[in-house]
Amino acid sequence: MAHIDDAQTQKANLTFIRTSMKQPLLAPDHEFELAHRWRSAGDTAALHELVRAYTRLVVSIAARFRHYGLPVGDLMQEGIVGLMQAAARFEPDRGVRFSTYAAWWIRSAMQDYVLRNWSIVRTGTTAAQKSLFFNLRRLRARIESSGAPLTDAGRRKIASELHVELAEVEFMDMRLGAADQSLNAPVGDSSEDDWQDFLPDRRPNPEEVVTSTRDSEIRSRWLAEAMGELSSRERAIIRQRRLQEEGATLEELGRELGVSKERVRQLEHRALVKLRQSIRRRTESPADLFSDVG
Repeated sequence: MAHIDDAQTQKANLTFIRTSMKQPLLAPDHEFELAHRWRSAGDTAALHELVRAYTRLVVSIAARFRHYGLPVGDLMQEGIVGLMQAAARFEPDRGVRFSTYAAWWIRSAMQDYVLRNWSIVRTGTTAAQKSLFFNLRRLRARIESSGAPLTDAGRRKIASELHVELAEVEFMDMRLGAADQSLNAPVGDSSEDDWQDFLPDRRPNPEEVVTSTRDSEIRSRWLAEAMGELSSRERAIIRQRRLQEEGATLEELGRELGVSKERVRQLEHRALVKLRQSIRRRTESPADLFSDVG
């Protein structure tokens, strides 16, 4: 759905556009001088003159993104950010016009803004998906010039031209053809139910929560009782190897206990056997507590 600015915002946008278009164009030599003064001496006056001269470029590029239904003022603000990034990175000695260099940064900033705000669902993450998002309408319009709808052959042609999978073209075509829907919207004109009323609640019910909590407490008690039957060295090995998010290595425990890596492995195996036997005396399903207990 297109965003409609209020009267005050529209007036501010028009003022910015008129001011930008009145800025004098820079001759190549003067542009180089300004860029060099800013780059080598940090002359902010030169930076301001350089940036002001190319705000017209921001206005021009923003107009190309207006059909995405986003506020033009926001697009121009993002473009100014891109323009400032270009000024900060521009190297005048490379012999490239600043306008050519800045256009890429301005367009990139606006594209990122569109991708972040066009839909509440993230639209594109890879370079190929971004290219598909911004080129699908143009390519589809060219293919559909005869008025016929986009066919499978047309989708395959777009996929080949943009070097993406056919499934990605189909998905993006569907995304661009559908607007975001509110879950609070009624199911139908005559219905009092909202779409959210039909969403299943996949959270555990109260009975499952109580059962899970009780089982967890029982397993914790069994483990504590079984650990109490181990020697102090075996307990240390099990705690550091099995009961920590990032378990210690055999080498680390060997250095700490003053034994070989193989001896640590033997002690760990013996401790697990003792735990298995202890837990089996308490439950018929020891695998519920230890994944490696059979």
